[in-house]
Amino acid sequence: MARGRAGAASPAGTPGGWWLGALLLLGGVVLVAVSPLIGPVPIPVESSLGIVAHGPGPVSSPNACPGIHVSTNQCRIWAEIVWQARIPAMLLALAAGAILGLSGATLQGVFRNSLADPYLLGLSTGAAVGAAVLFVLDVDVAQAGFALPAFAFLGGLIPGLVIFAVGRIARRSAETLVLTGVALGAVFSSLLATFLLYSPVADLQVSFWLLGGMSDASWTHDALLFGVLLAVGGTLSLLGRELNLLQLGEDVAQSVGVPVQRVTLTLVLLTTVGTAAAVAFTGVIGFVGLVSPHIVRRVVGPDYRRVVPLAGLVGAAFLLLAWDIAQTALPPIVLPVGIPTAFVGAPFFLYLLYRRRSVAGAPA
Repeated sequence: MARGRAGAASPAGTPGGWWLGALLLLGGVVLVAVSPLIGPVPIPVESSLGIVAHGPGPVSSPNACPGIHVSTNQCRIWAEIVWQARIPAMLLALAAGAILGLSGATLQGVFRNSLADPYLLGLSTGAAVGAAVLFVLDVDVAQAGFALPAFAFLGGLIPGLVIFAVGRIARRSAETLVLTGVALGAVFSSLLATFLLYSPVADLQVSFWLLGGMSDASWTHDALLFGVLLAVGGTLSLLGRELNLLQLGEDVAQSVGVPVQRVTLTLVLLTTVGTAAAVAFTGVIGFVGLVSPHIVRRVVGPDYRRVVPLAGLVGAAFLLLAWDIAQTALPPIVLPVGIPTAFVGAPFFLYLLYRRRSVAGAPA
């Protein structure tokens, strides 16, 4: 596997980078303010703002829906949509996007490869196999409850745990670990194809789930995923110094006191748990972990003490924007959120790929 510095930007970032950072921050705040107003069910903007200001309590009069004359029952229905569908989906997008952004930045630092992302280790295909097992068992998605995220989480956890065991027992290098993940991804892809051939009815369900979405969001899901975000994201952010030293090479990092193998395995395990949790509640969403760290490095440079936490913020805003687009692109249809992220991420991946080849002197 080709190795290169994950952070090619200068230490101070690009000229005007802080202006870009300010714009990104302002855009994130605007997204959080606007997202509760967006959805497939049309609700007047002034009424949506009034419902948000009213809070999640029970609606006993139409006063919570200003700007238009509606009945108390209609206002109650709109309040239910805003507080039980839109806001939980918004929070789930923020938490999942933050985890994917943090994980992408971490993996790019661990493997010193700017093309690395959370799905490099076969986590997505493992989660897909877990979800496929549930569908093959003929459990309807609407009735699955916590069974679907539990099966997907366990499926996504398996490749990461195998890689962790290989690194801990066989003491392999980072390149060997990532190639192990690629091989495991191929194995799980074969298992997924076998399950879908066995149960064609599950094919459509799994295919839709693979593209990701927030439609099944709930306050309980939000609480669980934010708990994972705090635990995983906090720990990853504290290991920024070690990630910086790993960019100098394993031998140099070891010589200055970094326990390279233990740190590498800890980072891989944390990103595995975080990504598996995000995928379990949202389905497979690609490119968030690839794009977010690159945007951050353009702003603040390659210091992972800043790149990792800021990549989480950018990932959260990126996924929330994708979710808003998915809800409004083809009303009243809600697209899988993986479609808008792929439209942005796939060209960005090709840009990075050919840019790396050009820098290396290969023909573009």
